[in-house]
Amino acid sequence: MFKLYKNLKAADWLIVALIVGITVAQVFFTMELTDKISDIVGAIRAVSAGVPGATVGDIWREGGIMLAFAVCTALCQVAVCFAAAKVSSDLSATLRGKVYAKVESFSIAEVNRFSTPSLITRTTNDIQQVHMANVMTLRMLIYAPIMAIWAICKINASSGELTAATAVAVIVLVVCIAAVMLLVMPKFRLMQKLTDRLNGVTRENLTGIRVVRAYNAEDYQQNKFEKANTEFTGTQLFTGRLLALMSPIMMLVMNGLTLAIYWIGASLMNAGEIEYQTIVSFMTLASQVIMAFLMMLMMFILLPRASVAAKRINEVLETELSVKDPETETPVKECGTVEFRDVSFRYPDADADVFEHISFRAEKGQTIAFIGSTGSGKSTLINLVPRFYDATEGEVLVDGVNVKELKQSTLRDKIGYVPQKGVLFSGTVAENIAFGGKADRQEIEEAAKIAEADGFIGEMENGYDSPIAQGGKNVSGGQKQRLSIARAVATRPEIMIFDDSFSALDYRTDKQVRANLKEHLAGVTNLIVAQRIGTIMDADKIIVLDKGKAVGEGTHRELLENCDVYREIALSQLSKEELGL
Repeated sequence: MFKLYKNLKAADWLIVALIVGITVAQVFFTMELTDKISDIVGAIRAVSAGVPGATVGDIWREGGIMLAFAVCTALCQVAVCFAAAKVSSDLSATLRGKVYAKVESFSIAEVNRFSTPSLITRTTNDIQQVHMANVMTLRMLIYAPIMAIWAICKINASSGELTAATAVAVIVLVVCIAAVMLLVMPKFRLMQKLTDRLNGVTRENLTGIRVVRAYNAEDYQQNKFEKANTEFTGTQLFTGRLLALMSPIMMLVMNGLTLAIYWIGASLMNAGEIEYQTIVSFMTLASQVIMAFLMMLMMFILLPRASVAAKRINEVLETELSVKDPETETPVKECGTVEFRDVSFRYPDADADVFEHISFRAEKGQTIAFIGSTGSGKSTLINLVPRFYDATEGEVLVDGVNVKELKQSTLRDKIGYVPQKGVLFSGTVAENIAFGGKADRQEIEEAAKIAEADGFIGEMENGYDSPIAQGGKNVSGGQKQRLSIARAVATRPEIMIFDDSFSALDYRTDKQVRANLKEHLAGVTNLIVAQRIGTIMDADKIIVLDKGKAVGEGTHRELLENCDVYREIALSQLSKEELGL
C-alpha cells in the first residue's frame, strides 16, 4: 500500500508533515487534560477536607484550564480531519487518473488479461478502499502510537504494579489482534476477487438482457448470480464475525484492567504509597492506552482490505505494455500503403497460431478484401494494422515503415477504423461523427452523406444536434454502422479498415455506401473484412483465409476459377447466374 504514496504531490507531503505536528500537539493537550483531571480532583478533596487556603475558586480555576485544553484538543482534531480528507482525496483523484490513463494505453491483450469488470472494480471500489484507509491512517495511525507511548511513559512513572497490569492488558490485545488478522487477511484477498466475479455476472446479465428474456433464462442467470452472491456473502460474514469478536474482547480487557487498577490501587492506598487522585489519573491514562489500541484495531480492520486493494491497483499501474511506442520514430517513406511480410499471430498463452505466414501488399487507393469461414483469423489480421495487437512473427508495414517503429498516435492518425459492431458514445450525432477530431459541421455533414446517414439524421428532432444515448441504444444497428462509417470518413484517413462493417446494412445501402466511398475517397486504401460476396466482388484483390492460412488470392473472377473455398462461399450466397458462371 505504501507504494501508492509515491503518487502524493509535494504539497500533500507538506500537509502530512503538518498533520504530524498537529497530532503531537493534540496528544500534548490530551495529556495535559489528564493531569488537570487529577488536579481538579485534588482541589475538590482539599476543599471538602477543609485544607487551609483551599477555596472553590481553585476548583473553578483548574476547571477553566481543563476546558481550555479540551477546546485546543478539539480544534486540533478538526484540523487533522480536514487535512486528512484533503490529502486522501488528492491521492484518490491522482490514482483514478493514472489507472484510467494506464488502461487507455492497454492493448486488447492487457484488457483481456484483467477483464473489464475487474478493471472497473479496481478503478472504483479498490481506490475507495484505499481512500478510506488513508483517511483513517492520517487521523488515527499517527495519533494512536504517539498517544500509547506517551501514556505508557507517564504510567510507568506512577507505579510499577499498575504499569505491569497495563502491560499485561496490552499484550493480550496485541495477541488477539494478530490472531484475527492472520485469519481475515486471506479472506480479504478473496473478497476482492469475488467482487470482480459479482460485477462480471451482473454486467453480463445486463448486457445480454434481451437474450436472457428471449430464452426465458431468467432463472438460469438468477442462479449464477445467487451462486456468486452467496459465496461473496459467506466470505463477508466470516470476516465480519471474526472482526465483531474484537469489540467484546476489547471491552473485556478494558474492564479487566479497570478492576485490576482499582484492586491494586486500593492496596497501594492502604499502604500509603499513592493518593486517590493518582489512581484517578492512572485510570484516565490507562483508558487512553486502551483507546489508542482500539484505534489501531480499527486500522487493522481497514488496512488488510485496503492493502489487497492497493496491490490490485499497483498491478494495473505496473503492468508492462505489450504494445509500446518506439523511442525514436522512423520517418515514413510512402503514403497509403499496407504490407504484410510473412506475418503470423498467436494470442498470449494460446497453443496454436490464429493465422500464419500471411503476405500481401495494398497500394495507395486499392481495395483489399478478406473473406473466409468464421474463426479463420480475418478480424485479428486487420487488427494488427492499428496495433491493437502486435504480430508474433513477421512484419506489418504502413507507408513502408514497420508499425512498431511508428508512434501509436501517428499510426492511428493515418487510419479510419470501423468495427463490426458500431460503437457510439453519449453525446450528439455531430459529436459522435467528429469524435475527438477537428471536423467542422460541413465536414461532418459531408461524411454523413457518404455513409448514407444524412437521411435518418434529418428525420431526428434536432438533426445533427440530436442526442445519442450511451452505447447508441436509441438508434438501430444499421444506423450505428452508418454513423461509425461517417466517423471514420470524417478523419480523412490514408487507410480505411472495415471489419465486417456492412453486415447490418441492406444490400441497396451497402452498394450505395461503397459507391460513395469509391467516388469521394478515391485515393484512400481500403481493407475490408466481409462475409457477403456482394460486398467484395469489386475489390482489387481478395484474400481467402481458411484455418489460419491464405488459400487464395486474386480478383473475384480469378478466385471463382481457381479457389475451391471461395467458389464454395460464393455459391452458398449467390446463384450461378448471379455469379456469371
